[in-house]
Amino acid sequence: MSGGSHTAVLLEQAVDGLKVRGDGCYVDCTFGRGGHSRLILARLGKAGRLLALDRDPQAVTAGGEIDDGRFGILQGRFSRLAELAAQAGVTRADGILLDLGVSSPQFDDPARGFSFRYDAPLDMRMDPGGGTTAAQWLARAPEAEIREVIKNHGEERFAKQIAAAIVAARSRGPVGTTRQLAALVAEAVPTREPHQDPATRTFQALRIHINQELEELSLALPQCVELLGPGGRLVVISFHSLEDRIVKRYLREVANPDRLPRRLPLRAHELPQPRLALIGRAVRPPAAEVAANPRARSAIMRIAEKQGA
Repeated sequence: MSGGSHTAVLLEQAVDGLKVRGDGCYVDCTFGRGGHSRLILARLGKAGRLLALDRDPQAVTAGGEIDDGRFGILQGRFSRLAELAAQAGVTRADGILLDLGVSSPQFDDPARGFSFRYDAPLDMRMDPGGGTTAAQWLARAPEAEIREVIKNHGEERFAKQIAAAIVAARSRGPVGTTRQLAALVAEAVPTREPHQDPATRTFQALRIHINQELEELSLALPQCVELLGPGGRLVVISFHSLEDRIVKRYLREVANPDRLPRRLPLRAHELPQPRLALIGRAVRPPAAEVAANPRARSAIMRIAEKQGA
């Protein structure tokens, strides 16, 4: 079973941003259910190649259904990009795609524990084969740590009250299900944002923490730049401000080398050369796409190109 369907966000725009060459080599670091990968394959020629990665074994199973000699998929975190690319024999890429966040099959499968829409075990691991579940972490984390995670990763102003409610509840028994946690948060939050469940920010924060999503992204971006060949494109789609802040800051730093003191007697070729050039402005999904796929509403895409001869 491949485990559900997923509508790729900014599909055409992202693959356009990669500027796919027929004989090029590309890496889709977040296969999901293969929307972007299939379009990349459609634009590749016979000599082209696509390597896909995903940490979710169900996504890798779905990728195994693609019968195409130009395509290969490996299970692993994209923070291991350099290692996995070398394992696959990829030493240089013409384009790399990072489509961050959680795929629809992960959200829509109650057993994964990502959503409070279902009453299910509080898991939240993108790779259910290893690591700590959200329930296990909540059972032993100090109240101060829970508060900081919810505050920093969920940008939740009531983090203190929510953390206190979780710690009080676990003294009476495990906080082990999604509905149980959502109910605790609802009771702890004194006011609600319009059109948003009070548990939304807490669930986001726990998911980011359990999967180390921000750390993974920070580790992956420099590896992407190293793997790209001259003229190669990096396309990153983020789904919340924490991710986009990391992407924007990193791309700007690499595209703008350290500034030197004014009037330093250096020739143009002696100045620090940028490793990336930013391509266009940040792209958001058009209204029609958001109407058809509400999960696209927070997406933002940034593109950069590797510099060099």
